[in-house]
Amino acid sequence: MASDYVMITPARDEAEYLSHTIVSVAAQTVKPRLWVLVNDGSSDATPALMDAAARQHHWIRAVHRPNRGFRKSGGGVIEAFYDGCKELGGISWEFIVKLDGDLSFEPDYFEKCQAHFVAEPKLGIGGGTICEQVDGQLREEATGDPPFHVRGATKIYRRECWEGIGGLLAAPGWDTLDEVKANMMGWRTRSFPELKLHHHRYAGKADGAWKNWFKNGRANYISGYHPLFMFCKCLSRLREKPYGLVSLALWCGYASGYARRLPRVDDRELIRYFRGQQMRRLTLRRSLWNTRV
Repeated sequence: MASDYVMITPARDEAEYLSHTIVSVAAQTVKPRLWVLVNDGSSDATPALMDAAARQHHWIRAVHRPNRGFRKSGGGVIEAFYDGCKELGGISWEFIVKLDGDLSFEPDYFEKCQAHFVAEPKLGIGGGTICEQVDGQLREEATGDPPFHVRGATKIYRRECWEGIGGLLAAPGWDTLDEVKANMMGWRTRSFPELKLHHHRYAGKADGAWKNWFKNGRANYISGYHPLFMFCKCLSRLREKPYGLVSLALWCGYASGYARRLPRVDDRELIRYFRGQQMRRLTLRRSLWNTRV
């Protein structure tokens, strides 16, 4: 990504952490051609921090959205992301990055990410490993993620892959469906375990444990998870703390989609492919979960 990448960071009420991200990006050995900071209706000092960064660096642009009055799970961040995309007109880029505003990372993070994409021409989506700080050490937040998953907080899309999958779905589950569709189209997707990012706001902190896992279950429904696979997933989470709550919240979120007859992603071929991969996983056959890159 030798300066041929652009970045978009949607942020809502991130004044406590956004400065860490700005400092990290400004220190990169390979800087983006453009970094669009999108204020998603913040009520704290987030807008001021963005404007100050834009004044200091010519490759940073600040965009401000009105306050909708609440956090819109899943869809809100994508709506803000696409408002940032409107600023990319006329700019040449080979990679587009969605980066959260509560991360910090080493100065050579994007340079090392570039090396992975150069070495793997079929790598369509990649990104570092999201970590929390425990006793002065960075520890991976989500150890149960499948090998094809890249956390939504830091996603790098190769342009050809981005255009092939048609961008992102403005709904919960977007950060799984993009990868599944990319794999369906023959791309590879994966995280880079050696490239660690410090997540200053632990995942789910903004919503609380129950709401966070319920939201994840709802996202799994919208993504088209097979009921049997979802049931097995909930069973496997019984050993996670807080014991029982994670599994129950996941299942309740998933079941609520059926109860409320919520619409799923409008792509039958994608859901058929995803469910097929899930069944292959349950029957110990080769699937997205065990395909080595």
